[in-house]
Amino acid sequence: MPIINRIAEFHPEMTEWRRDFHMHPELGFEEHRTAAIVADKLREFGCDEVVTGIAKTGVVGVIHGRNGKTGRAIGLRADMDALPIEEATGLPHASTIPGKMHACGHDGHTTMLLGAAKYLAETRNFDGTIYVVFQPAEENLAGGGVMVQEGLFERFPMERIFGLHNWPAMPEGTFAWREGPVMAAVANLEVTITGQGAHGALPFQGNDPIVIAAAIVQALQTIVARNLDAADAGVITIGHISGGHTYNVIPETVRMLGTARWFLPEVGDLLEAKFKSLVTGIAASFGATATAEFLRAYPATVNEAESTQLAKRAALAVAGEARVAHMPKPTMGAEDFAFMLNAKPGAYLMLGGAKTGKEASVHHPLYDFNDDLLPIGASYWVTLAEQLLPRG
Repeated sequence: MPIINRIAEFHPEMTEWRRDFHMHPELGFEEHRTAAIVADKLREFGCDEVVTGIAKTGVVGVIHGRNGKTGRAIGLRADMDALPIEEATGLPHASTIPGKMHACGHDGHTTMLLGAAKYLAETRNFDGTIYVVFQPAEENLAGGGVMVQEGLFERFPMERIFGLHNWPAMPEGTFAWREGPVMAAVANLEVTITGQGAHGALPFQGNDPIVIAAAIVQALQTIVARNLDAADAGVITIGHISGGHTYNVIPETVRMLGTARWFLPEVGDLLEAKFKSLVTGIAASFGATATAEFLRAYPATVNEAESTQLAKRAALAVAGEARVAHMPKPTMGAEDFAFMLNAKPGAYLMLGGAKTGKEASVHHPLYDFNDDLLPIGASYWVTLAEQLLPRG
């Protein structure tokens, strides 16, 4: 695999950075230590400008090529935040902060882009400008959207922006690409059912919201099964139900939380309308009331066709044709890089990390980023930058 030799030389250094980030995870918009280290390293590497405080803890490094006045520029993005998960790996570099861990590989994403920035600032073997974008709060808080709202693309004008995510289900060092939707849009669902409490032995004196919740949970599954074209994709899942506190008391209220996922805008609209009508209608049929909130969080992550082919070309140069594959279908996972792709052309690729195929997946307490990916990802970023902004 043609990893850039100079990047291979500082692979041990990158591993130290990554494991330090892993030991000190920070949640969304709290990445103060991480952002400070990133900014300090970018300055140490000799970046022409380092801008901090975008979306609270975001950092952007500016690297001009040997002819930085061409007006051309691209962006490379990595996320920095961790998850509220108790780590169970038992590794020497496991999280030192209870209840927080880098369970999605953002420590590795940050490190790969830092490695690329070190090389690019050192060699300047390109014309134009490269912006290395270190984004906070990808997990549930839409830090990418906040960066866009705060003028990321006005302050750092670029033609395209690119993202890369490790994927433990794919073999180590392989790349997957896909034009069009690659990750789903997501909405958070919140339901509160209000009935009438009563003694558990005298249910006729009340109006049981638990029974109503059971009817609603079952009915919600008919939205996709009986309202959505089978050729389209959609998901509605209830992941939490709470109500009552003991054996023999019917509670007054029940609360439910869930998620909805889709790719096509019209599917999202259908899911929202049916969700609200079913929840409120079923509750009313029982003589109760319910609120149904469909809180749209992230749009679908949609790769622009030309940018995807440019990203694929860089992946082929690094990994070879046998290790770069088309992603046959998108995933129902979500990504706030979608906000950046809504504002600029770009693409989001997957980088495989599985050595044995038995590794824990992302968002699992046994997950750990594969450090052998660090020079591969950094080489991909550098190759992409040099191909898109060639000298001369």
